Amino acid sequence: MHDSSAPTRSEPLSHGLKQRHLTMLGLGGVIGAGLFVGSGAGIAVAGPAIVLSYLIAGTLAMLVMRMLGEMSSAMPASGSFSVHAERALGRWAGFGAGWLYWFLLVVVLAVEATAAAQIAHGWVPGVEPWAWVLVFMVVFTAANLTAVKNFGEFEFWFAALKVTAIVVFLVLGVLAILGVLPETDPVGPAHLTGQGGFLPNGWAGVVSGVLTVVFAFGGLEVVTIAAAETDDPARAVGRAVRSAVVRILFFYVGSMLVIVTVLPWTAQQAGLSPYVKVLDAVGVPAAGQIMNIVVFVALLSALNANLYGSSRMIFSLAERGEAPRALLKVSGGGAPGAGVPRRAVLASVAFGFVSVLLNLRWPDSVFLYMLNSVGAVLLFVWALIAASQLRLRGRIEREAPGALILKMWCFPYLTWLTLAGLLGVLVLMLTDDTARPQVLWSAGATGLVLLVAVGREYRGRRVPPRT
Repeated sequence: MHDSSAPTRSEPLSHGLKQRHLTMLGLGGVIGAGLFVGSGAGIAVAGPAIVLSYLIAGTLAMLVMRMLGEMSSAMPASGSFSVHAERALGRWAGFGAGWLYWFLLVVVLAVEATAAAQIAHGWVPGVEPWAWVLVFMVVFTAANLTAVKNFGEFEFWFAALKVTAIVVFLVLGVLAILGVLPETDPVGPAHLTGQGGFLPNGWAGVVSGVLTVVFAFGGLEVVTIAAAETDDPARAVGRAVRSAVVRILFFYVGSMLVIVTVLPWTAQQAGLSPYVKVLDAVGVPAAGQIMNIVVFVALLSALNANLYGSSRMIFSLAERGEAPRALLKVSGGGAPGAGVPRRAVLASVAFGFVSVLLNLRWPDSVFLYMLNSVGAVLLFVWALIAASQLRLRGRIEREAPGALILKMWCFPYLTWLTLAGLLGVLVLMLTDDTARPQVLWSAGATGLVLLVAVGREYRGRRVPPRT
């Protein structure tokens, strides 16, 4: 196992990302279609108590990010939690976490590309969705093959638009609640307590809401992957994590509170954006088209981030001998695009494009099985992050206490509580008819990857890690 006390070897990747890129990536990484559209399904099952569902799920995500931030600021690496899992638990854990996360990103990428293509097709019906998918893949592949700062700039402006949209929404919502906007009266708590009360479906509704919204917080992990390509990774990731987690909770929980206060929860429908409903109610013209643009940008942002995150993860796996060594080649020379793992980018794009084709051709069969096989992987990865932090914290305190510039709160109690919470979510998913296939398929995929990892370790095919 790699010794955490050893000096971290310098990454061959470029250091073209700035603090502002990382901060915005942290803010915008989880503000996506899952919030703008998917939140309607959560409101439908939890009612006004969706606020509690988001608070619980957001707190869980925030605790995981704090742990990941602690390890990544002490030991920055392009493989992030995969490298930490290897150092803490062994090669099998690093192999499993890395490959599972890579598979998750390239499969979800297909959903995002297809959804963005459908929106674009609605605007320009003469261009088929498959052609839009091709355009998106080419554009973002090109962006990821050039200097990493291009990725950073794309994500900075994408995230800025999403954050601005939510801030404007919150301001308009509060003004509507206070009755300040034209043709509006103060709302009061009527919609929070009417239509069955704050808990119309009881605590069971809150739990169902958690299962619906918890995966919307996936994506924050890319911040710690990207931190390795900044000038000062340790401080950059610490600042990004500190600034992102609380603000994201504010955006998510604040948005939900505005939505269920302005309109009765029964007005929301799964599959329709509750943001559009609220904007329509407060008299914003063309609210549907405005949100279509925001969702479109959110999908492209996630597509861009997933291409980046998957390429860096498979590059890190190759560094440690857990993926083909050919993927280690980075662009050289003194050009602005130097230090980009182009083969790793192309490998991720190739598999992502295969996923897109499967989604277009067999959305209800082959691709559905692939999607189910990554449905609960995020929770497994989060559990590995928590287990790794439990093992590494004491080691870092003994061997390099000065590296702990960002500490997990109330260690180890909150770490154990987080692990229990993740296990609880998985158990609840098993009791839910809709979510159960995701857990079972994801468990099968995880078991297969770990079986390969243990087999590789047993055969002793060890290549010295370069982390």
